[in-house]
Amino acid sequence: MDKVQRRDFIKLSAAGVVGNSVALADPPKKFSAYERVSLGKSGLRPTRLIFGTGVRSWNRSSELLRKGRDYAVNVIRGAYERGIRCFDMADTYGSHQPVADALEPFKRDTYLTMTKIWWRSGGPPDTKDPIEQLIERFLRELKTDYIDLVQLHCVDDGDWPVKLAERMEALEKAKKAGKIRAHGISIHAFSALHASPEVSWLDAVHVRINPFGSKMEGPVDRNMAEITKLHQNGKGVIGMKILGEGTLSKDSDKINQSIAFALNSGVIDALDIGFVSVEEIDDIAKRIAAVQPAQKQDQEAK
Repeated sequence: MDKVQRRDFIKLSAAGVVGNSVALADPPKKFSAYERVSLGKSGLRPTRLIFGTGVRSWNRSSELLRKGRDYAVNVIRGAYERGIRCFDMADTYGSHQPVADALEPFKRDTYLTMTKIWWRSGGPPDTKDPIEQLIERFLRELKTDYIDLVQLHCVDDGDWPVKLAERMEALEKAKKAGKIRAHGISIHAFSALHASPEVSWLDAVHVRINPFGSKMEGPVDRNMAEITKLHQNGKGVIGMKILGEGTLSKDSDKINQSIAFALNSGVIDALDIGFVSVEEIDDIAKRIAAVQPAQKQDQEAK
């Protein structure tokens, strides 16, 4: 994968911006893991840092759950108590019920739930139930009347708006019925990313982003150009693979560079990072607070 050197960070962070003259605006405020942000035009306002429940997960098991149900509940509840107000799940992670148990003491309107539907081959048999049945099961498992965001999981086909049309229509019906607030996809291939900016159905997407190209496909700047189009078109953009699915997590410098790259890109609304301990949450929150915000730029073409 293409590497991005420090000198390239500013160029990539401004991907897609044009203009011949630049005036620096007032210095922006510092970032906080726990500030609420707008997720595009979806109407959702997650915290800047989203708690990911899918670390090394498959077949409804994950590293967090393998540590024990009580342990998982305590970590998820600890995330809420620290200030995280958005929790990302998936049917294949097996995290619905632990998240519901962890958040049961708190008012439903104080946090956001996000989950994903596995539509591809593999996975437990009931993941292929009709969308309407899946949504009803998700609601029961999460002990709630609505889910804030439901996405089609792991989309990797440039023709996905055609191939997944029936599922998209079913999710739109669930949205109109008030059972979900927004819908979208998690993107796992460049072809799917390239096909997404003009899809009006999309409310919010997960995209892979880090400056090292780890667990990404194609040059970083090429990905950033498409992500910029998503953002410009009002889609909510959630960054994932910030730490390259763990491949960067042993290198403190690269962790800092990756977090800063996403935050200062100007096109990533929130960061979805997987956690298996409250100590990890505290560490990432400190790193986010330590990022020096890039100067905002007012672009004016002459």
